[in-house]
Amino acid sequence: MADDLKGQVTRSAAEIYEEFFVPALFQQWTPIMADAAGIKSGQRVLDVACGTGVLAREAAGRVGEGGSVTGLDRNEGMLATARRIAPAVEWKAGRAEQLPFPDASFDAVVSQFGLMFFDDRVQALREMRRVLKPGGRLAVAVWDRLENSPGYAAMAILLERLFGPRISNELHAPFALGDPEALRALFAEAGLDKAKVATHAGAARFPSIEAWVRTDVKGWTLADLIDDDQYALLLREASVALRRYANVDGVVIFDAPALIVTAAA
Repeated sequence: MADDLKGQVTRSAAEIYEEFFVPALFQQWTPIMADAAGIKSGQRVLDVACGTGVLAREAAGRVGEGGSVTGLDRNEGMLATARRIAPAVEWKAGRAEQLPFPDASFDAVVSQFGLMFFDDRVQALREMRRVLKPGGRLAVAVWDRLENSPGYAAMAILLERLFGPRISNELHAPFALGDPEALRALFAEAGLDKAKVATHAGAARFPSIEAWVRTDVKGWTLADLIDDDQYALLLREASVALRRYANVDGVVIFDAPALIVTAAA
């Protein structure tokens, strides 16, 4: 796949991502991340790999009219949705490994659940450090190990049983940086040797198993890998294989912890 297409989702997938993934997984982390980065009124903030902009919107509410927030993502489908929801935020296409900003441009830099997908993670972290002002703060969130998110561990097993490792590996990718020591070493390699790693409890919440499957498939890169017949099969099998994660009302809830790394410039 060409570099400019790698990891892309369609605009319709981005809308599903915003409607379902954001409340199910990502919204809960925005105040935690903003606190970790020390975001406050009047600051300039950069959100790297902003997606549809949930964290950038939280930051915009905190910096107020005297501050500014820029959201950067390589995915045009995500940015189109972000612009529609929050036109006052500056949305910019670009790569984390080559941030299109001068040195010392921002008081805070945040990146929520994007580092795992960067082509060069160390270079991306170096770039985040470069654009921070002296004394500025960096906060980066990644998912904990897959086995610590039992619902997704079960989903990965189901995908491999039905469709093989290629498709299953897509679900393993978000959890690639779940080892705290390896994560700390990654930051040290980028020159952030005083970075602190903390584990935070979190949860995934979906209205139903069907909504969970639809979100994971239709709102992510799996949309290009699973056809309509395979999707129908997955729904049938998931209703049995994953039912232990649904309560008596059919609502799905399971642990989904994250690691948050903080560092100062």
